[in-house]
Amino acid sequence: MNYSDSIAYLHSLTDYEKTRIQRYTPETLDLSRVERLLEAVGNPHTRFRSVHIAGTKGKGSTAALCESCLRAAGYRTGLYTSPHLHTFCERIQVAGRKIPRDEVVALVAELRPVIERIPGVTTFEAITALGFLYFARSGVEVAVVEVGLGGRLDATNVITPEVSIITSLSLDHTYLLGDTLASIAREKAGIIKPAVPVVSAPQRAAAIKVIEAVSRERNAPLVEVGRDWDYEPGSADFDGQQFTARRHAAEPSPLDGEYRLPLLGRHQLENATSAIAALDILRGRGFDLPPEAVRQGVATVRWPGRLEILQRDPPVVVDCAHNPYSAQVLRRALEEWFPGQRWILIFGASHDKDIAGMLQALLPISEYLIVTRSDHPRAAAPIELADLAASVGGGAEVSVNVKKALRRGLSLMNPGDGLLITGSIFVVANAREEWGALVSDKD
Repeated sequence: MNYSDSIAYLHSLTDYEKTRIQRYTPETLDLSRVERLLEAVGNPHTRFRSVHIAGTKGKGSTAALCESCLRAAGYRTGLYTSPHLHTFCERIQVAGRKIPRDEVVALVAELRPVIERIPGVTTFEAITALGFLYFARSGVEVAVVEVGLGGRLDATNVITPEVSIITSLSLDHTYLLGDTLASIAREKAGIIKPAVPVVSAPQRAAAIKVIEAVSRERNAPLVEVGRDWDYEPGSADFDGQQFTARRHAAEPSPLDGEYRLPLLGRHQLENATSAIAALDILRGRGFDLPPEAVRQGVATVRWPGRLEILQRDPPVVVDCAHNPYSAQVLRRALEEWFPGQRWILIFGASHDKDIAGMLQALLPISEYLIVTRSDHPRAAAPIELADLAASVGGGAEVSVNVKKALRRGLSLMNPGDGLLITGSIFVVANAREEWGALVSDKD
């Protein structure tokens, strides 16, 4: 098999990223499958230490921050995230470098006979095993692992980490994880292991109540941002923001102090402080993490597609907001970073999302709405998006793909307008690729 064949084989397995999962149950997402798969290749996940991260919003940014700081401190790191923005190889990184394509080919060839002996292995389970095997063979010392879906039944939940992190929780995947914040928190808290410390980002009352209860049940020390750690925003510009992080304890933490973060949006300060709190715990568990290395890691982190400014004047912004809560966070961030700005909005979303809720959050700052679709199989049809926009009081122009939508949006911009592209990671990926092509054409 070549690289394309290898990726096609992985996606020929049951792929819940492309087809809607019907039941979130131990029968559908059977952790014993990935355990058997990993056992057959020598349990690679036991050969490196790890940080495990679940959440609704911010888990990718928090993972990137943890990995950047650990790498700055001299550790050989692994980073496992999903979905990818542009290329599959982004999901599995060692020492800040994407897995090479020939390694994907070799590992798929090695894993395929094992996969075919275990009925029902899913795409994500196979990729997880591939990633862990690559980490072990690459000499990874510590891997930062992002949950794919939920937590309790996620394929990544076979690891026993040094610390777990639960980022901001909100309603998403409600048809699977439950339609209350408490039920979603219960699934996310499934990553909490007995006696393993856990860090929680600031949560609403219904969510933190569950996280606190599960932590007590499992004798897992809980550190809460907003209670045990806090942050204070500082100056900010289009290149990033200053903030101060501080632990509330009798003894100050060596990681207390000022930081520079290149990611925009005040919500990223929650993510950064959650990462710093987790790194502080790692220091207590024997990791050598000098404060200057942590500051360097925060200052140099990269996580594209999240409140990313592709062009400053006039502003062109992309963001992967994919539920009403993240759309509200995006709106607040735009109102702070671009006060008074009106936006031409290019919007596309997966059909299983609360699209009306997202549009309600974004329409008040939008001058004109163009609805479109990414090239992902779960993308909602633009005509469906237009109907939903009408149902919440907005009119929409339909565009058949992101390429046409981007060009149309740029043509509509008047002085004082900005262009915002959002709704899903897949729309943002298409927009970044098309923007790159436009810039290349100009050059």
